[in-house]
Amino acid sequence: MNREAAWQLVCEYTQSDSLRKHMLAVETAMRSYAARFSEDVETFGIVGLLHDFDYERWPNPPDHPLQGAAILAQHGYPEHVIYAIKSHADYLTDCPRVSLLDKTLYACDELSGFITACAKVRPEGIVGMKASSVKKKLKAKGFAAAVNREDITRGAADLGVELDEHIQFVVDALEANGAALDLLPNANN
Repeated sequence: MNREAAWQLVCEYTQSDSLRKHMLAVETAMRSYAARFSEDVETFGIVGLLHDFDYERWPNPPDHPLQGAAILAQHGYPEHVIYAIKSHADYLTDCPRVSLLDKTLYACDELSGFITACAKVRPEGIVGMKASSVKKKLKAKGFAAAVNREDITRGAADLGVELDEHIQFVVDALEANGAALDLLPNANN
């Protein structure tokens, strides 16, 4: 398992720049949490990078993530990596989130997308973003309406991290990689 091969799969199956950036953002958050938890940074990162690689071609449940899981199996990815990716889909009831890897992916997925949306509407991008401003946007149901707020709250709880701390941790991780994620000032123009 290596990152370059994972990125090639992402590029082969995903043309959308915003979806690719989402996967890169989740990868960034996953790598940061892996370091915090003293886990395998590469494994966590690759799971974050690959979690939605099949979504553009197969957006409907359960095709996503099951089509991707089959492709990953054909490419020889380990079962725990494939399972973690399948477990981020709530509708796959036979794949409950049990490992720290599973729980971290779920906790980072929707939140990374929401934080990205918040950064895109701020003149300063992600720079200096605080959990309090993200939480304020979470209360605005019309903002990034497709993001499931319950998933964000549940993800933090399942991970055993207080919501404000979780939000700030992910903000800080994404800010550290802000240039690559196009989240810095003037990146939105």
